[in-house]
Amino acid sequence: MDDRHEPALRVSDRDRDEALDVLAAALTEGRLDPSEHEVRSKRALRARTTDELAVLTSDLPAPAPSRAEQDRKDLKEWLAEWRYWLGGAVIMTGIWGVRCAQKGELTYYWPLTPLGVWAAVLVAVAIWPRGTDDAGAQTGDGTS
Repeated sequence: MDDRHEPALRVSDRDRDEALDVLAAALTEGRLDPSEHEVRSKRALRARTTDELAVLTSDLPAPAPSRAEQDRKDLKEWLAEWRYWLGGAVIMTGIWGVRCAQKGELTYYWPLTPLGVWAAVLVAVAIWPRGTDDAGAQTGDGTS
């Protein structure tokens, strides 16, 4: 194990902005009172190293990702699922092709069924409404 102490990294304006975002979210959520928020914000603006910023936010949770960030993450995951689908299509088509070669004739393209169901699920995920809570729409006594 290396016992040498590495020097702290210098912070950028972006690092300070991220720390200020965490502090602002904590103030909004009531985790910090206004005076503590002011003190920490001033220290964040004066911070020169990542260690100094880390001390200011270490006892606070990171803010939830913005809608745009979440949308980008969801799109990336959805596209990854399509890559898995394509890999599955290649493997199943290869199996089908080998089987056809063994029989010496083209047979029913059986991968169509699992690939079709898989694709339908991926399309449904893309068009299914997200972030809506219909449970709170009705009060239970027939009134809205």
